[in-house]
Amino acid sequence: MARLSAPGPQERRFAAYIEGLAEAAEHVDRHTPLKNYCMGLLLSGERKSVEPMAARLSPNDVRRLHQSLHHFVADAPWDDDVMLEQIRTEVLPVMQEQGPVVAWIVDDTGIPKQGKHSAGVARQYCGQLGKQANCQAAVSLSVSTWSASLPIAWRLYLPEIWCRDSERCKLAGVPDEIVFQTKPEIALEQIRQAVEEEVPGGTVLADAAYGNGMEFRTAITELGLQYAVGIESSTTVWAPGQQPSPVPPRKPGRGAPPKRLQRDAHHQPISVKELALGLPADTWKEVRWRQGMQGMLRSRFAAVRVRPAHRDYKRTEPHAEEWLLIEWPKSESESEPTKYWLSTLPAETSLKSLVKIAKHRWIVERDYEELKQELGLGHYEGRGWRGFHHHATLCIAAYGFLVAERNRFSPSARAGNVGLPAAQRRPNFRPRGSPNSPRTA
Repeated sequence: MARLSAPGPQERRFAAYIEGLAEAAEHVDRHTPLKNYCMGLLLSGERKSVEPMAARLSPNDVRRLHQSLHHFVADAPWDDDVMLEQIRTEVLPVMQEQGPVVAWIVDDTGIPKQGKHSAGVARQYCGQLGKQANCQAAVSLSVSTWSASLPIAWRLYLPEIWCRDSERCKLAGVPDEIVFQTKPEIALEQIRQAVEEEVPGGTVLADAAYGNGMEFRTAITELGLQYAVGIESSTTVWAPGQQPSPVPPRKPGRGAPPKRLQRDAHHQPISVKELALGLPADTWKEVRWRQGMQGMLRSRFAAVRVRPAHRDYKRTEPHAEEWLLIEWPKSESESEPTKYWLSTLPAETSLKSLVKIAKHRWIVERDYEELKQELGLGHYEGRGWRGFHHHATLCIAAYGFLVAERNRFSPSARAGNVGLPAAQRRPNFRPRGSPNSPRTA
């Protein structure tokens, strides 16, 4: 691409950033496609699939660049985990200059998709649409300071119906070693890998789809991490100061001694909703936790120490005490609490600190919004497992550059506004997927 002036400062920083990622691409001949793909994601444009990016980058040589980018994202066998690790190595130290890591955030997102042959596509809940729809779903783990966050792991959720169809998996390029895993199981695998790689630790945050599972929470604790995770109102706990009855003494002549904790008709755990509705009025406090778009965010909260009751009748020791955090906005339209969390943060943690960390999961929603709307996370048009993951990894690479720019130099840095050179696009070019395009995606 011909230039009329020397590279600007952001362009030089982008070149240095890509140079840092180049080793993860393994082969020298992948360096240029890596740079072009990430640049295509960062330039302004309504569509971030391969063809329109090629047209923006090289309008006089679209076909050649299209082939190069397509091969790099769909076929080249570079390792997504290695690339994500390198992105983290480049970006996380810059984030930490503004403050320490405070959270590891588990989330998943749905990407609407037509047809039935794209890897993992099925009718399932899609958060982007707010309903059941034909989509792909992926689980991510992000590392976050108070001001910035970065996805460090990303994996497609493969529904059971796919795992039972070896022919369809083969056509979509799903690796043979991939077996069915629930989303919490995928998330735990990502968390374990982050622990093994000695990523700076933070409180694990997740919504109730993950937090409801006692196995998920227990596994986090066993990894030496704390959590603040959402739960449903039906989750049962022992009220403050209570726990299951201890193992009774052995009665003479009655066989083997009892080993398990006891419950009876008069001594039972209760749902967190029932507990919340019975709390004294002075338990509820108004808490402000961060500045929002329309002012300081605030609501009413209560926090009490409880013991989870999940299947403790099969245990010999009660579950440890932890925090139950409850949100009940002071509004006539809210006749009961709206959100619940369990947390293993220390007993001396203040109510405001509990609220601040539990509510910090919002930052991933901001990430996904930008990854989808500005960087084209959902725009990949291929069907294969490899291409799906490669495209997402490269979107995260582009996003990582923006995160680093914001933490170093420019808080307002956005895709399409980072000082990268853009060629003049042919006026009549309409890529697939664009409104009013004569071609279909």
